[in-house]
Amino acid sequence: MASKLFLLPFFLFLSQLLLLLLLQPQPFVKADTKLIRQTCKNTKYYNLCYSSLKSNPTSPNADPKGLAVIMVQIGRANATATSSYLSSKLVGPSNDTVLNRVLKECSEKYGYASEALQASLQDLNNEEYDYAYMRVTAASDYPNVCHNAFKRYPSLVYPSEISRREKDLKHICDVALGIIDNLWNN
Repeated sequence: MASKLFLLPFFLFLSQLLLLLLLQPQPFVKADTKLIRQTCKNTKYYNLCYSSLKSNPTSPNADPKGLAVIMVQIGRANATATSSYLSSKLVGPSNDTVLNRVLKECSEKYGYASEALQASLQDLNNEEYDYAYMRVTAASDYPNVCHNAFKRYPSLVYPSEISRREKDLKHICDVALGIIDNLWNN
């Protein structure tokens, strides 16, 4: 009986310790936020980088290469969505063959940007950072071809929605490039 009484305070202490540990903020969360902040400081668009990585559910477990992968995936999703958006405009009631031709070209270019970003994911996986950097740079440049296609036809106005999407993809790619550049140099 005495040994059971001796163990009771020990178990109470153990349960209180366990409860205390469970209620404490986990230190790895702060380290992940620190890594994200440190990583984003090396990019051109800190706020975009930080908000994108912080809101991604896989970033708490990511290392610097994983953060680059997340940004490239965000860019790929953006390019794919823009390609789909442009393709959907071809289905509309417009009889303007010039506009449809330009929209088709733009959709293809954003599709190529998506493919380049997909290929860069494989490069990142293989730690071939120079190739990943090159492909993300190419993906960032594809929207320029779309913009220039509109410029070829003075009667066409470059739509503000496409302009916004172009800017978004370029900024996302710039962030990814900053992260990759940091991987490459380490």
